[in-house]
Parts: sequence; structure tokens; C-alpha cells
Amino acid sequence: MYFSQLDRWAPPRASVVHGSESLSWEIVRIGDVVTQVTEKIIAEAETEYRMAGVKWYAGGVFHRETVLGKDMSARYVTPLKPGALVYNRLFAWKESFAVVTQEHEGLFVSNEFPQFIPDTSRVLPEFLYLFCTGPSTTKLVNAASAGSAAVSRNRFKEAEFTSFELRLPPLATQQAIVAHWRKAEQQLSQIQNRYAAVSSDLDLWLDSVTNGKGATRNCLAVGWQALGNWTVQSARASVFRQANPTFVPFSTFAEEATEAVNPRADPEHEWPVYGVNNKEGVVFSHFQKGREFNTAYKRIQKDWFFHNPTRSAVGSLGHVSEVPEDAITSPEYQVWKLRDLGGETLLPGFVATLIQTKWFVRVIQFHRVGAVKQRLYVENLLAIPVPHFPKELQAQIAEARATIAAQQVEATALVTKTKQEVEEVILGKRPVP
Repeated sequence: MYFSQLDRWAPPRASVVHGSESLSWEIVRIGDVVTQVTEKIIAEAETEYRMAGVKWYAGGVFHRETVLGKDMSARYVTPLKPGALVYNRLFAWKESFAVVTQEHEGLFVSNEFPQFIPDTSRVLPEFLYLFCTGPSTTKLVNAASAGSAAVSRNRFKEAEFTSFELRLPPLATQQAIVAHWRKAEQQLSQIQNRYAAVSSDLDLWLDSVTNGKGATRNCLAVGWQALGNWTVQSARASVFRQANPTFVPFSTFAEEATEAVNPRADPEHEWPVYGVNNKEGVVFSHFQKGREFNTAYKRIQKDWFFHNPTRSAVGSLGHVSEVPEDAITSPEYQVWKLRDLGGETLLPGFVATLIQTKWFVRVIQFHRVGAVKQRLYVENLLAIPVPHFPKELQAQIAEARATIAAQQVEATALVTKTKQEVEEVILGKRPVP
């Protein structure tokens, strides 16, 4: 047995050390204060079900897809219950926990997303959520997850979850802890809403200059000579292009920026690796020593862009802001940059907003390629027709985004600090706020 693997043999109850502030709190098993939702509905073949998921890193519940019962791999689905704590068994170790709210009513989940109704006379759903997403608990979840593949098949089973122990403070104390966390979260949410408003304004402008009806109706008629290949996506793309003859390819303003880096050439160097998602855009992922890489990566620089080719249709595109000179990203990601065209060059802050609009993501959906798993490569992105963007519009959007981005940095730092404080309070290392 290696020392690095010993944490998998440590019982969860022995792994969380509580401070003096929590010694008077009641010790409970999670299973003693929650009831698992067991309701199941047979998936009827011709019925559509709005299936939900739970985002990584405490990102919350989201509508993942709408599917017919006959297209599901499972025979049963479970409706989401407002007030329940739900988690993703496959990715619980990535803080994939959430509290179901009223807005999620009508969504369904598979058995990979167990739900638990807390006994609210003893524990608040939000307090339990904060306990489950804290760094100390996440470490325990990772140790308790079982499976054959470390990345995606380590399931955190319900029996493990309900066996976890925590010190449970009085409800009034729980309410104070939750309120302290919510205050920081609400501040960040308000700033994110401001950015959403800027994106929405740009969406309205894009819709106003676009004749997109042909690409979205139920039937299409297009000449074979206009098709890139015999697919529905190609037909939609062709109709969209023909309906907007004044639009120009995105390649007018952007180009591929693939620059390979071999981290193994510097085996002891710790390389900063970045990723991209549909919530935060480009984000720092981790440091990794050069000797731990088994393939070349791609260099990224400030004001470049990259996207996940398999998740671009759900908005997994991002703008690179300030990064170290040695910043790199996965070879799977598609990296591109704006052309230097003098006065006609697009502003990076404007493009950062453009690629997150509903309009752009909608157009991406019929510019992807692939028969089974559709992807958006750089060449497909550069083929997307776009309008000419007035300089005044670019400046307005870019300036608003820069202001909001500065505010978001401060608010995000406050949320991070607050989460740390909350965990220290839950563990009894800090007085209750």
C-alpha cells in the first residue's frame, strides 16, 4: 500500500477535525436527518422528459436536454423535488451538489442523481449543501467514491453519503451561517445579471440585423451546389448564409492560433494549465510538472480565445484575459485569435461578449460537423457568417464588459473568502458570524 492511497482507507468520521467552537453541537449521521426520494416514473416511449443535471463546482441544477422516453437508456425517471439536496454520483468529488428550487419543478433526473429531503426541523437544505461542497468534505467524497476509472467512473454511492457524520448546530446558528454565505453570493449574482443584460442587448441587435427564419423553420429547400455536405446542419448553414448576403465569414476578423508546446522538454517546470466551460469561460485549472505530460499542449496568450469543440453548442467558449507567459491548454481545445486589421480589427472585449450571446451559440449549432459526436473546429467557427459590427457598438459593449469584469473579480474573491470562512465555522475553527 502506498502512502498516497491511505486516505481511501480512512473512515470519513475520522477525517474531519472539529474545533472547540463546535464541540457543543450535536453529532449526526446525514442519513438520520434526510429521507431519500424514492419516487420513480416509468418513462413512456412517446413522452418528452426535460432532463436535468448538476453542474460541477457547486454550479447548481440546470436543464440538460429534452428527450423522448424511447430514447433513454433507463426505464425510470424521478421528478426533481423542490427543497431536496441532489448530487451527481459520478462527479460528487467535483462538488456536484445542489439544492433544488421551485424553478426546477417539472425537471427529471436519472438514478445517477439521488435526491434527499432534509428534516427542516433539524437541518436546513442550504447548510447541508455548504457542508457537502466544502473542501474538507470534498476530499472525503473523493476518498469514498468507488469505481474503475479515476476521472469519470468513481461513483459516490448513497450509502456512503448517508454514513457521513457532521456536527449539527442549532437552526438559528445554521441560519446565520447560510445568511453570511448568501450575502456574498447575492452580490456576485447581481453583477452577473448586469453582464447578462449587456449580452442581451447585443443579442437584440444581432437579431435585428439577421434574417434567420430560413435556418430555423421545420422544412428547408436548398440547391445541392450550395451544400458543403449532405447533412441537415449543412443545409441550415447554407440557408442562413443565403438569407444574409451582406454577412461575411468570421475568418474576416479571426484566424487560428495553434502553437504547440512540449512541456516534457522542461520536466521540472510547473506549467499553468487552463480550461474552458460555459459558466465562467476560460478558467485556471491546475499546475502540472512537465514530466507528467504525455503529449504536446497549446500555448495561449492574452486576448486570444479558445473553445471546447464538443461543448461549444452549450456555450463553452472563452476569452483569455491575463495569463502567465507559459500558460497552456489541452490539445483538444480549439485556439484562435483576432486578426490585426488596423482600424477594422474587432475589440477583444466585444468578441468576448459576442461568443457568449444566444445568437452566436444558436448559429454554432448548425456549423458543427460529425455524424455521431458533433464538433466545432476552428475552420468551422471561421466559416460562420457574421454582420459588420459598428465601432460605436463594439466600444459600448467592450467598455460595459470591462467595468463589470472588474466588479466580478472583487465579488468572486469575496465569495471565495466567504466559503472558506463558512467551512471554518462549520468545522468549529471560527466563531459563528
